[in-house]
Amino acid sequence: MRRLRVALCVAALAAGGAHAGGPVAEVRVAFDRDGVVATDARGYADLAARRAVSADDPVRIASISKLVVAIGVLRLVEQGKLDLDADLSPLLGWRLRHPAYPDAPVTLRLLLSHRAGLTDAAGYHAVPLDGELREILADPRAWDAAHAPGTHFRYANLGFPLVAAAMEKATGERFDRLMDRLVLRPLGIVGCFNWAACDERTAARAVVLYDAQRRPVRDDHRGRKPACAVNPARDGRCDLARWRPGANGALFSPQGGLRISANGLARIGRLLLRDGEVDGVRLLTPASVRTMTHPAWTYARGNGATYEEDGGDPAKRGFYCRYGLAVQVLATGREGCRDDPFGDGIARIGHAGAAYGLLSGLWLDRERGTGVVYFATGMTDAPAGTRSAFSAVEERLARGEDPGPGRGSE
Repeated sequence: MRRLRVALCVAALAAGGAHAGGPVAEVRVAFDRDGVVATDARGYADLAARRAVSADDPVRIASISKLVVAIGVLRLVEQGKLDLDADLSPLLGWRLRHPAYPDAPVTLRLLLSHRAGLTDAAGYHAVPLDGELREILADPRAWDAAHAPGTHFRYANLGFPLVAAAMEKATGERFDRLMDRLVLRPLGIVGCFNWAACDERTAARAVVLYDAQRRPVRDDHRGRKPACAVNPARDGRCDLARWRPGANGALFSPQGGLRISANGLARIGRLLLRDGEVDGVRLLTPASVRTMTHPAWTYARGNGATYEEDGGDPAKRGFYCRYGLAVQVLATGREGCRDDPFGDGIARIGHAGAAYGLLSGLWLDRERGTGVVYFATGMTDAPAGTRSAFSAVEERLARGEDPGPGRGSE
């Protein structure tokens, strides 16, 4: 019988404040093709309420959201509702083109692999409820002037609101509800994009995200569902009846706004370990899983940026060296690449996340059939790692190393 180890460590509840320099909360779940094999949860989901974190608490998982979105896209591709290589302009109902390369179509494959010629310089996350994504795409700053679509890797969050817009136009469904129908609900995962589709009970268990001074920056619900789960309209109102298919693909934050538990993400990982089927539920064909996980881009001098250029840290050079369809591939093993937080040279697939003081990762060794998901909060100023472009806390959580006395708690 598989060994199940559950460790919950919350120390010194009467003392005030989190341990300086360490995470407010950290959770790590190890799993294989058959299920969870070990769980470690330390610290607080909510410091003010002294609520201990668990592997079942929903957290804004940041860019791992992109991988989950890709599963939804591939489901629609299998159903014939989307085409990875079609020009998106006819579907969107407006001309989507790089202004310097008007003859190069922008496709879902290019968006999902960050090769569409986009940047984040014009913004992407603050589109109001009654706004339109095409207004951002009309700004020249949204485009990488030096590179045509399909020729260069540049990590750009903006591509995923476009992906969400295409999904809405293809189905007529609101993105968050569509992702629940396509991915979360069939797998028995309680989660949502930007809280609108989650119930009060789930929202009350949210993991609060903190800055370096332990101030709440996201999901400080105080036991209630947020009054407005999206960016309000320009008049301040928050009426989701204003939603129109494909107009504002940024509304539910497809690039990073998925709220999901570590155990829920482990189920996503097992789905990919098992070639698209888990516990009797098949979401994808093995061919679709291969399409997602095979590198669409591999770093070579001049063909892409190996760190997030828009608002990222140049010290992270070497973080991205291989990328599929919303899937990172680790341990590239070539000059300029520092993409192995495990330090063992094994080629894993998955995705990292970093936003609002949270660091997260979902990594799968498909050959051995094992995986790990982790997150840590309150890590805005996380120290650099010693063996990769990842932070020290990510390197430790990847390998399952002990945090030491007091770390990850008070």
